[in-house]
Amino acid sequence: MTRIIDRLSDVASDYDALFVDLWGCVHDGVRAIPSAVAALQAYRATGGAVVLVTNSPQPRRGVEKQLDRFGVPPDAWDTIATSGDAARAAMRQGAVGGKVWFMGEWDRDAGFFDPIAIVEKPVEITRVDLKNAEGIVCCGPFDPMAAPDVLRPDLLLAKTRGLKLLCANPDIVVDRGEIREWCAGAVARLYTEMGGESLYFGKPHPPIYDLARRRLAALDRNADSARILAIGDGIGTDIRGAVGEDLDSLFITGGLARLETKTAQQPDPAALSAFLEREMLAPPYAMGQLA
Repeated sequence: MTRIIDRLSDVASDYDALFVDLWGCVHDGVRAIPSAVAALQAYRATGGAVVLVTNSPQPRRGVEKQLDRFGVPPDAWDTIATSGDAARAAMRQGAVGGKVWFMGEWDRDAGFFDPIAIVEKPVEITRVDLKNAEGIVCCGPFDPMAAPDVLRPDLLLAKTRGLKLLCANPDIVVDRGEIREWCAGAVARLYTEMGGESLYFGKPHPPIYDLARRRLAALDRNADSARILAIGDGIGTDIRGAVGEDLDSLFITGGLARLETKTAQQPDPAALSAFLEREMLAPPYAMGQLA
């Protein structure tokens, strides 16, 4: 049964490390959430390690710049694991070939194609048009406000050519302030429904957790799974991923599921129970906003 808690400190002493989602938990896509920043700073002050585990398609340094812009201070976290870095490594290992058709916003996502040090003997990657591509790299839809279905003609051509789609962000939607946007996961889901093959590297899939553990180990802060708490607002990504990795989880209900859980300050217990029953998940803890 899920326990609704008031503060992270109610359970923090049971864990040596936190795997913390960003969007909807630490910031809202525009600015930092002060209570979350304070909670993470307090946790680190007790000796705990904070790994920010995000389905952002950006490399780690891009997320660092974004955090600074949003007002999340560096003393609120120790290291970062992004789905972008996990996907970049797979791309450089040839997961979808060397000639790729890119989907996303180039001004934002150009760093995805930068070299990544963790890959030995990387495959040379060239961006080409769809008709000459060996595979697809998807950091998101071209227009995050347009329904993914507008991409169906291109995806149909890709499917008939047997192209694999590398999904750099498994999130379906994300909230940027009060605006909800489509993410790469929505494109990958559509492609899979159409009979294409999509490859995922962010939550809830194993590669990003492997990366998070490597980043934690690089700090000389190894922790057993039983001593890691995953925190996030995505029931199908953060919470389902935690289950797959045998991690305890704290569900932040005031993010993507705020309407379904009737979250004001805290979730409505009956609404939360009904929502979790529909999702067939039972995170150990829940709270409205990270604090």
